[in-house]
Amino acid sequence: MISQMEGSQAVAQSVALCRPDVICAYPISPQTHIVEGLGALVQGGTLDPCEFLNVESEFAAMSVAIGASAAGARTYTATASQGLLFMAEAVYNAAGLGLPIVMTVANRAIGAPINIWNDHSDSMSQRDCGWLQLFAESNQEAVDLHIQAFRLAEELSMPVMVCMDGFILTHAYERLDVPSQDQVDAFLPPYEPRQVLDPADPVSIGAMVGPEAFMEVRYLAHAKQTMALNLIPQIAAEFEAIFGRSAGGLVRGYRIEDAETIVVALGSVVGTLEETSDTLREQGANVGVLSIRSYRPFPLAAVREALQNAKRVVVLEKSFSVGMGGVVAADVRMALSGLHLHGYTVVAGLGGRPITQASLLRML
Repeated sequence: MISQMEGSQAVAQSVALCRPDVICAYPISPQTHIVEGLGALVQGGTLDPCEFLNVESEFAAMSVAIGASAAGARTYTATASQGLLFMAEAVYNAAGLGLPIVMTVANRAIGAPINIWNDHSDSMSQRDCGWLQLFAESNQEAVDLHIQAFRLAEELSMPVMVCMDGFILTHAYERLDVPSQDQVDAFLPPYEPRQVLDPADPVSIGAMVGPEAFMEVRYLAHAKQTMALNLIPQIAAEFEAIFGRSAGGLVRGYRIEDAETIVVALGSVVGTLEETSDTLREQGANVGVLSIRSYRPFPLAAVREALQNAKRVVVLEKSFSVGMGGVVAADVRMALSGLHLHGYTVVAGLGGRPITQASLLRML
């Protein structure tokens, strides 16, 4: 159904259509409207049965999510910025236990100094924790990616973050197509957990593992992430067949076939980059854009294939590794190893500083 709505409320409706059994909620800007919207749906009986738990912290939210998922519930939560850091220990535990939790990260800068505006420093800080990370370019894609995320998490038995730019997307009102319950039910089957804690048959989870096995456990987590490189495009193709629009996948190219310069980016800035590409082509410069939709697992082969015929590659990112530089750029350089391309890293938009088309034109 086509509606004009705020991105956060659209995500709340999308998550509700996935029929979660447990939602753990602790508010932190800019994700608060998502859990508020879900709370209203539970309270009003639209989302039933579902247990909505108000917890005392982000660490508690992820801890409850771990317990609920381990007990066999389809589980969802959301966070941002310092909230993601506060739950970091539990975030690693959820991945290590192979629990298919879905979490929205409404991307926001990490202090100090305190800053509530958008960049990607929060999710980038957890890039090695074992969660899959999918980045939305628009609110429509955020709606669609959450539906795919539950399917992906449950087929792999791994947790998934859906990352959407705080305020730029979460608080923007747009014309969106929110799927019907029948469409989502056709795409997302009822949850059948691989492991369930049963009081009648008690077992321990998360027990200590010694040096003789810990490396193998970490390798198995990595192997499941590499499996996702095949599964993510398959699920995206099935989604398109049912819903009639493309969303998700590993990467998406815009006018890259004949591009001499390709700009690589994640999230909402991709739309501005595409408009900038159109403007530059009118001026005779062949510029294309590559959007990375799956940041973890990182699609090395897909990125290499998309960029190999360019003369120069510019990685535009909203994250910064103090003492090193660009974060995403390091992964792109690995994908391009051995190719003789001119590579550039541009860090922009930290702490919510606007990335305008005029600034992109000057940079390019």
